[in-house]
Amino acid sequence: MTAEAMEAGPGAGAAIDGDGPLRIALLTYKGNPFCGGQGVYVRHLSRELARLGHRVEVIGSQPYPVLDEGLPGLSLTELPSLDLYRQPDPFRTPAREEFRDWIDALEVGTMWTGGFPEPLTFSLRARRHLRARQGAFDVVHDNQTLGYGLLGDVGAPLVTTIHHPITVDRRLELDAAEGRRRRASVRRWYAFTRMQKRVARRLPSVLTVSGTSRQEIVDHLGVTQDRIHVVHIGADTDLFSPDPAVPQVPGRIVTTSSADVPLKGLVHLVEALAKVRTEHSGAHLVVVGRRAEDGPVAQAIERYGLEHAVEFVKGISDAELVDLVRSAEVACVPSLYEGFSLPAAEAMATGTPLVATTGGAIPEVAGPDGETCLAVPPGDAGALAAGLSRLLGDPELRVRLGSAGRARVLERFTWARAAQGTVAHYREAIAHAAGPAPRRAAPDPASPRVAPGPAPSATPAPGLPVTPGAAPAGVAEEAAEVVVPNRESRATC
Repeated sequence: MTAEAMEAGPGAGAAIDGDGPLRIALLTYKGNPFCGGQGVYVRHLSRELARLGHRVEVIGSQPYPVLDEGLPGLSLTELPSLDLYRQPDPFRTPAREEFRDWIDALEVGTMWTGGFPEPLTFSLRARRHLRARQGAFDVVHDNQTLGYGLLGDVGAPLVTTIHHPITVDRRLELDAAEGRRRRASVRRWYAFTRMQKRVARRLPSVLTVSGTSRQEIVDHLGVTQDRIHVVHIGADTDLFSPDPAVPQVPGRIVTTSSADVPLKGLVHLVEALAKVRTEHSGAHLVVVGRRAEDGPVAQAIERYGLEHAVEFVKGISDAELVDLVRSAEVACVPSLYEGFSLPAAEAMATGTPLVATTGGAIPEVAGPDGETCLAVPPGDAGALAAGLSRLLGDPELRVRLGSAGRARVLERFTWARAAQGTVAHYREAIAHAAGPAPRRAAPDPASPRVAPGPAPSATPAPGLPVTPGAAPAGVAEEAAEVVVPNRESRATC
């Protein structure tokens, strides 16, 4: 399929795969692409699904998704939360008039107890919204919310993407936490992973982005392998592409990372930079992400005297990001673990040579050591330094790895390919749901007959205070176990 055909879209009444266009609800509780990989996934997948001829309605909460404009059939429905972690007042207490129902009360109460409420509360709002629009969609695609609200009938067959189990993040943050108080804080923040385990085991169809993530989902969440399907994601290869007109900055190393997330391994890259500068005095690091004012990364920068050799940038446009990566002599992914690693694929797509760890699924993306990247063990600052120094000192190797890296991405990791694979699983889920209904056993005449009671209300009576106790039966009991960030934890963007 050519790019021109993708842009033109399908003929009337048919998607590009030849079957009828689908009506897709794509759910994301945190969908802004500048806040992390989930937002990038929603933005690019929704665009490519629309280009295939499907109608895609993205339903998201704050920070709201950013979608590509001008595509017919692509729309955004805002499903607002109380936005408790917004800047500049994260962990705020809302005014009384902001409360709308029991879900809002549950959201605030969970935050007050040190928990992270958004996966649960978004799932409850999404279920209510979807049930009110019964029949509006052919398939519902959840982007790793994994909340109790998505169990049962949501108005259409459900497909869920799990990028990687958040239990991996939890383990790494606990390993990095110092002191009993900090470890207790981390456990409270990640308590929602108990809910996600329970929900994942009951889902009919799970998509994930790599073979490594698939095995992690089996091991950590207990989902059976036959219900998990790998659909690789990728880079926007039109945007992330080589451009010889962008000058390279000697000694520049670029990475995408959050300074205060141990999973990303930035502290090891800072230590590696100190070693690299003993051989390449002009070596410097540009980090696409938020600077932490305190913590291991800030302390390492100060300890090694790298205040003028490490720069953090955030809030840049797509074009500025691409030019920044193009301007680097080396791109680096120092993560201890990744379920896929979009930054690796995007850097490779620009033709920028890559040094990457072997954490998680990164080798699936980056490819063999010495062929499409330089691969080093995770958490090894010395190995990182050796790889970076080698590339900075060898222009021919940089050209060879950069060219091979882009070829690998074009062959394996594009969003058009990801959308096609995702639609195939949508159709499987729809066909499975449309199969013959199971036969019910005849009622036992000897058993007592009980008249059904009234359905529980999800909205308290006007004028009454909202409380978590107003939750529908069965949800409040499970939801009460889920707690999530306190004021010592990180604020999300």
